[in-house]
Amino acid sequence: MTEPGAGRRASFAVRVSRSSSGWRVELLADDAGDELPVLERALGEVGADGWPPPFVLVVDSRLYFVVLRHGPGGMVRALISDATMLEWVLAAEVVERYGIGVDTEGAFDDDEAGWPGGDLDIFADDGLTHEELRAIVTADDLWADEMVERIAVRLGFADELAAAVAP
Repeated sequence: MTEPGAGRRASFAVRVSRSSSGWRVELLADDAGDELPVLERALGEVGADGWPPPFVLVVDSRLYFVVLRHGPGGMVRALISDATMLEWVLAAEVVERYGIGVDTEGAFDDDEAGWPGGDLDIFADDGLTHEELRAIVTADDLWADEMVERIAVRLGFADELAAAVAP
């Protein structure tokens, strides 16, 4: 992976969708300051973009990332790469709104790496299994934006993401 901050924003929010012509990544904000309802609205209408549905991906200060996506019946599914980041407004909102359990007792290993929370099957319809995603989000040597980059490479939208979030 690249050096911290090299060629990418420290924080960003994007909407990622896929059609028959390929992936599309739209920059929503060049920071992670949007409130959760704004990000939820960016998902669009349930079913409007087909299946699998688009998702909103937010990286906050390279420390954690959040993914939001419509699931069956229109419910919003959520994943946070580090559910212990409760001092950050967006992280606290996601954990509270989606009832993500946070066990801060024993949540850290020797390197004080965080603990993922929420729906680890959020990319299953795109071909990224729960086990593969867990391996990415629990990697102690990756910043949140690097985890997102690995997900993008695995799913096939790395070039579109890089272009959207280039400084």
